[in-house]
Amino acid sequence: MLASVLHSPRDIRCEEVAEPTILKPTDAIIKLSASCICGSDLWPFRGLQPVDAPMHMGHEYCGVVVEVGSAVKTVKPGQFVVGSFVLSDNTCPHCRFGFQSSCEQREFMSGAQAPYARVPLADGTLVATDTMPEEDLIPSLLAVSDVLGTGWYAADAARVQPGSTVVVVGDGAVGLMGVLAAKQMGAERIIAMSRHKSRQDLALEYG
Repeated sequence: MLASVLHSPRDIRCEEVAEPTILKPTDAIIKLSASCICGSDLWPFRGLQPVDAPMHMGHEYCGVVVEVGSAVKTVKPGQFVVGSFVLSDNTCPHCRFGFQSSCEQREFMSGAQAPYARVPLADGTLVATDTMPEEDLIPSLLAVSDVLGTGWYAADAARVQPGSTVVVVGDGAVGLMGVLAAKQMGAERIIAMSRHKSRQDLALEYG
């Protein structure tokens, strides 16, 4: 299959790679419905982060489960799932306290800019939707795998409550999702600090 591989700054190639297989009982294989380029992908691409070996790209993703390892209990083949960029077991003390990004088994997702991907720690990382989503909803579900979760976590950590006044510093994807999350949590007044008209318009749309 073809996949995006970064070899060095500004040298990204679409290369033939082996299809993923189950390596551990806690793995799942998914067929990607959508993946995207994250702002953090641009750091090594622009030379702001070292590239010591070829890197398989893609950590924002959603798709359909095609195979699971013998220990996977919460997702099954045929389900549509959204995954996190941080892979976690969701059972260790850190996860139970709400800090899945500090999981004792933590790994970081990669390789999702391809037709298929292996997702380690599938039970803690993948969330299945109730039904197969309509195609036009998939881009919104893709946002859940990284930026919405990050923005929501920020609003939650700030203890946004109904009637709160909230200031969101920055108008990038995570900041805009922070606006959306604060609105969903009942904030009465949301101030978005922004210098970009198009993003200001989105912030107004989101709340």
